[in-house]
Amino acid sequence: MDVLADVLDRVRFGGTLLFHFELGHPWSLALPKRPYALFHYLSKGAATLSLEQGEDLHMSAGDFVVITSGEQHLLYSDRLTKPFPLMNLERPPGRLGVVRHGGNSEPTAKMICGNFTVSQPLRSSVLEFLPPVLLLRPPTNGEGLDAILKRMVSESALARPGQDIALSRLTEVLFVEVLRSWITSLRPGEGGWLGAMGDPHIGPALQLIHERPERPWTLQELGNRVGLGRSAFSARFTKLVGQPMQRYLIARRMAEAAFLLESSDEAIARIASRVGYETSAAFSKLFHRHYGLSPGRYRATRRKTDSES
Repeated sequence: MDVLADVLDRVRFGGTLLFHFELGHPWSLALPKRPYALFHYLSKGAATLSLEQGEDLHMSAGDFVVITSGEQHLLYSDRLTKPFPLMNLERPPGRLGVVRHGGNSEPTAKMICGNFTVSQPLRSSVLEFLPPVLLLRPPTNGEGLDAILKRMVSESALARPGQDIALSRLTEVLFVEVLRSWITSLRPGEGGWLGAMGDPHIGPALQLIHERPERPWTLQELGNRVGLGRSAFSARFTKLVGQPMQRYLIARRMAEAAFLLESSDEAIARIASRVGYETSAAFSKLFHRHYGLSPGRYRATRRKTDSES
């Protein structure tokens, strides 16, 4: 089983390309705090990204950055230039993603900006391990990112039927490519379960847990399956994943249960059994502890939210 594919298959992706900029020096853009991740791809020129906390980040052509928390930030070519609030910009008719901004000179920088949204039930399992600011520089970001971004720019340039859905789908592919690129850049012990997928012992153990989350896995059994003793497996799993195996197993079960509650009409007792619990009471107690809602309330709340969106 592809663990990443298994997790992402349960996630509701959203997001789109917001702006395609052609920027003449000097320029400065202010982006307010948003409830989703923001990304910026600098295809030409140079720029500086400044957050309220942390060091300034200097970007050059080909750099791709994700502000995973949606934190307020600035992007500029000249610190002394008064920042222009990004949300005040309007796209010209028929040029949905292209905006000319900055000085009167020929564009010295080109950049596209957009957002990623990842909704429950598995938001935290995907985003919680990403750094607040994720920077991918060439060649780390690879040809995949560049090709997708160029396609998004082309798609956004002129209004065409199905444009919104096309950009949304491209954003989903872009997010997967960002994760792939980031995972390949990790060192041992970084990135939680995302980074641990490549470990020759813990990777297969994660696959087993995702394939059969309902199974009463023990440290001894999983260790035997992947060629490690109980103690060595336990220590390695905790070090690389960032939490003990049993806690990860419970989280995996709860995520699967949340998905089933949202996507099916199965009885709660049946769902409890499918994720490894003999009684609804034991399952409901753990689910409430994990999500802050009973299974029934969670299902009702999520469906109400879906009907209103």
